[in-house]
Amino acid sequence: MDMSIFLAKFWGWYLLVFFIILSFNPKRIKQIFAHLRDEKFLIVTSFIAIIIGLLNILVHNIWEPNWKLIITLIGYFALFIGLALFTFPKQTVKRINFINVKFVQVIYMLLFLIGIFLLNIAYNVVPY
Repeated sequence: MDMSIFLAKFWGWYLLVFFIILSFNPKRIKQIFAHLRDEKFLIVTSFIAIIIGLLNILVHNIWEPNWKLIITLIGYFALFIGLALFTFPKQTVKRINFINVKFVQVIYMLLFLIGIFLLNIAYNVVPY
């Protein structure tokens, strides 16, 4: 299987599942922001984001102006957020806390649409 198709399926399902979970339980968003104040949670979260970002970039660093760029940007975004949380935890948490719950819901809606787009690319439901 092509790595781009595999990652399109992975990120598509990942984004779709998290959208559904957060739609049925919006309290989780507030809990995530509350847990970011805990240093242990912050370190584990930053390590996971760095690992996922690096793995994504190492296997898929494609800068073509098509759907494959979305997968590459997701990897770089995960790496950037992980490094920011690990290197500058207090400043990053302040910036994240600045985002209110309404804006987070807009971001999750955008990520849901990206997830649907990636799943459509992977499974070719509607020809692209």
